[in-house]
Amino acid sequence: MSREVIRKPVAAATPRMEALARLPLFFALGGKRAIVAGGSPAAAWKAELLAAAGACVGVYAADPCEELCSLESDASHAAVMVTRREWAAGDLPGAAIAVGAFDNDAEAGRFAEAARAAGIPVNVVDRPAFCDFSFGAIVNRSPLVVGISTDGAAPVFAQAVRAKIEALLPQGFSRWAGAAAAWRSQVKASGLSFAGRRKFWHLFTAQAAAHPNRPPSPSDFDALIVETKNLGGAVEHGSVTLVGAGPGDPELLTLRAVRALQSADAILFDDLVSPEILDFARREARKILVGKTGHAPSCKQDEINALMVKLAEAGRRVVRLKGGDPLIFARADEEIDACRAAGIAVEIVPGITAVQGAAASLGVPLTGRDKASRLQLITGHAKGGGLPSNTDWNSVADPATTTALYMPSKMLEAFVAHSMSHGLDARTPTVAVARATRPDERRIATRVADLPDAVRTLQSGGPLLVMIGRMFETELSDSLAFLKAG
Repeated sequence: MSREVIRKPVAAATPRMEALARLPLFFALGGKRAIVAGGSPAAAWKAELLAAAGACVGVYAADPCEELCSLESDASHAAVMVTRREWAAGDLPGAAIAVGAFDNDAEAGRFAEAARAAGIPVNVVDRPAFCDFSFGAIVNRSPLVVGISTDGAAPVFAQAVRAKIEALLPQGFSRWAGAAAAWRSQVKASGLSFAGRRKFWHLFTAQAAAHPNRPPSPSDFDALIVETKNLGGAVEHGSVTLVGAGPGDPELLTLRAVRALQSADAILFDDLVSPEILDFARREARKILVGKTGHAPSCKQDEINALMVKLAEAGRRVVRLKGGDPLIFARADEEIDACRAAGIAVEIVPGITAVQGAAASLGVPLTGRDKASRLQLITGHAKGGGLPSNTDWNSVADPATTTALYMPSKMLEAFVAHSMSHGLDARTPTVAVARATRPDERRIATRVADLPDAVRTLQSGGPLLVMIGRMFETELSDSLAFLKAG
């Protein structure tokens, strides 16, 4: 009899920050003095940008372009003053920021040196060698502002990224971000606890995401305060969200799963979760490996439940991150019961399960009117080892059924023998897929009778799924033709 090997939950170290070409910073320029040297359209654009950020902009240009003159006369940009002469070192002291636009490196270098001597960060347009900072492409939903930089390597690419983000961020987010700034002091004065205030902002965020183009109103504030207070003592507790991480490819995460990861304080994850999935989480979140891998050392389920509840009772927002879908062969029932018994709010975010990812990777439907009218998902082993006693073997043998076999490795040979003894045709097409949807995905198509030997050649070292049925006839034919040609 095999002896169960137990693991303990292990806090995963947060990866070190990867190298940054530039450190993204946001200057607070309201009411501060900014210097722009140069009279070109590029200088005019930088002056307009600085003025939009609240700076009092002094422009020095012997021959200002039409755009600069128009900017100076525009009442909405009264903070821009153009002095019709070349800049001088004495113009710089006291400024918060300096920007130059010059035709040659000699003048650019002289300006940068003078700014640095005055202790002022400097940018020279299109001359990165003389810059302490860069501007990048901007998505403006002020006070929500997004900056994008490619370190000057690919401005066109930065603009393409900007266009993508522009499409994703509704214009109405500007009003909601403004409301957040206006309401912050009122929330602090509302009498809500720290946990209550945090809950208010989570509810606020959900409201903004649901109604981005509806202007927020005082009634929204009142309703959110009432909703938070109505939660009573429950708001002091954290929550648990069971999140499906999908079969491996991080691009298969749902938007709701990404939001859950980005708001989590603690993430309990399994070995089968791709490391790339955790990149979506906040860096500050505790990431705890609770090591559940089929037929390998695993944490006890009771221990995972206790840790999950303990973190939530301490007010943490806990994400229980599982490969595939959390409701399919993932012991979600035990974790939900543990949360409810402790009075912890629990939410479920479904994910793409392994058979969906594997079939999509193959480009093969799981059902078809002429071949398979039913899809079934079954587990390859029972809780205590061996084959599950409640498997409907007649349904496995049914030629009109596609069967997806999860966690099959240990009992695969016994499963095949048992299935064939109950009528499954030994020639039935089957596909085994290891690490479905991941870059190192491996698969093999064969007849069901040859499946155990074929799977041994996969050297999977990761999650394995077996799909059985007539929907895979083409894959089997192609595989046999390849072997014959070889």
